[in-house]
Amino acid sequence: MPLRDTLSQVDADLAAGRVPVARQRLRGLVSSFPDDLMLRRRLAEVYRLYGEPAEAGRWMYLDKDRDASETSAFEARYRTAPQRMRALAWHGPESLAQSAFARQQLAAIRAACSDALGHPVDWDTVPSSRETDNRGSTFAGFLAATGCLVAVLAFLAIWVIGLVALFD
Repeated sequence: MPLRDTLSQVDADLAAGRVPVARQRLRGLVSSFPDDLMLRRRLAEVYRLYGEPAEAGRWMYLDKDRDASETSAFEARYRTAPQRMRALAWHGPESLAQSAFARQQLAAIRAACSDALGHPVDWDTVPSSRETDNRGSTFAGFLAATGCLVAVLAFLAIWVIGLVALFD
């Protein structure tokens, strides 16, 4: 469906009170057209209807006319540069952005993410959450391995006890 037709559907969905459907359509459009700031603005408006300032701030982050409290809520939810980079769902170089402010924001996030990871990153190879948020993963892995070991030992103990009882 062409962009104009989908936006007409979004308007019809909002008029009919089908906010979740409108949100889903807009999320799909932003995914298909990540450099369209108007689509991001429309998606932010829908999240305002939900009363979700962090998500509204997420989609208005590249807009100069953004609300400071929504931006703060976004930055509080997505605390690190890699998390923000993933959340912005941008693809391609910053030069595709429609405004100088958006290009500046994107470049700043990418540079902060590169600094945090210790190597250059770009918008087409956004680091996964496993690469960037692995602080607790070693401990979590240790706990998982310990749990598996306990389960295997319990199974073996029950098996040995059953075997011994069979021959008594």
